[in-house]
Amino acid sequence: MKKIPALGLMLVLQSAAAGAVTVDCGRLLDVKTGAWRERVTVVVENNIIKSVAPTGNTKGQIDLGAHSCLPGLIDMHVHMSMETQKQVDAMRDALTRNPADQALRAVPLAERTLMAGFTTVRDLGAEGGIAVALKNAIAAGAVRGPRMFTAGKSIATTGGHADPTNQLSQRFGAAIGVPGPADGVVNSPEQARQAVRERYKEGADLIKVTATGGVLSQARNGMNAQFTDDELSAIIKTAKDYGFRVAAHAHGPEGMKRALRAGIESVEHGTYMDDEVIALFKKTGAWYVPTLSAGRYVAEMAKQADYYSPLVRPKASAIGPQLAATFARAYKAGVKIAFGTDAGVFPHGDNAKEFGYMVEAGMPALEAIRAATLHAATLLDQSNRLGSLEAGFAADLVAVSGDPLADISVLQQVKFVMKDGVVYKKP
Repeated sequence: MKKIPALGLMLVLQSAAAGAVTVDCGRLLDVKTGAWRERVTVVVENNIIKSVAPTGNTKGQIDLGAHSCLPGLIDMHVHMSMETQKQVDAMRDALTRNPADQALRAVPLAERTLMAGFTTVRDLGAEGGIAVALKNAIAAGAVRGPRMFTAGKSIATTGGHADPTNQLSQRFGAAIGVPGPADGVVNSPEQARQAVRERYKEGADLIKVTATGGVLSQARNGMNAQFTDDELSAIIKTAKDYGFRVAAHAHGPEGMKRALRAGIESVEHGTYMDDEVIALFKKTGAWYVPTLSAGRYVAEMAKQADYYSPLVRPKASAIGPQLAATFARAYKAGVKIAFGTDAGVFPHGDNAKEFGYMVEAGMPALEAIRAATLHAATLLDQSNRLGSLEAGFAADLVAVSGDPLADISVLQQVKFVMKDGVVYKKP
């Protein structure tokens, strides 16, 4: 054992040389069957689960006998390189901070996410190579955080939701120059293909496009479609050549329809989806990632006159209630749903509040947990190693006091966190 003062707790650092580690769980949730297994011991060796079996007479090295164990949680939509602040401060920081400044500030955000029980995240947009660098540092053990899959720089069109030069003065805009594919801004199928290849060079794991306007971008319209059909087709076809899946930020229905018809794998937010969009989800098998937490947060903060700019406030005010209603309709219609929060738009570490919002909108607690385990792992193309506690899977395990199937809010108080066989938090 090694004392880490910055954490204020004991970290049990396991390595291949340390041999097998046994974890006794009072009960363990089998997310595939939905049943609790009472008194179960999980054996971990070389960062992998070796076995999951009834507890015998020998006491395990880690005693969670008074706790409920679940697979490590997965958040499919975060922005680890940013965290909510007054928009005037965010704009000042964008003009004064270097990527290295943002990267250093991202380190505690990653740790906070891990300590909340989220052992895997999908980062959907960061400039300056920050998310890729953070992912690599976590994987190397240099900093503490969740396993990351990152889109690198989001791809937008000129003036679109991820155009980094929106609303800059002519002086600053002229100094920066016209952004192009390397900056994630495209205006033709050829540029769209180049932008995908730039993300490959950047070290991304997937592609993220902003298929419509957005809420927090400095632009009037948060709903309009912002890619042509041939641009989206070029992105998705090129992404497949490079083994990338593609996620689409989208609020308005027309942008969702274009993205779904082009073959997108997931739609983020989906705020104003209509019946035709729902039918396309079911026809194509695409996933919906709702981000209810972000909707709730921005609607609340829009009540403060000086938190968001005049362009953003009306968009933020409208989106919260609409997202919850859309989620309820999509779930009832049978759309496939994976858990995602848009953490960064609200404070990191509060990710588990999303479970409560999902249950409040009509999803059973078990299905909400599956959205953050089995379903998220499937969307990540990691269903053979993440999202379940079974032999051969990564040793990602969290524990809570109480029964999250009876009270989903207990997931906001995770007591134990193991990722890849390393214990970061103990009760």
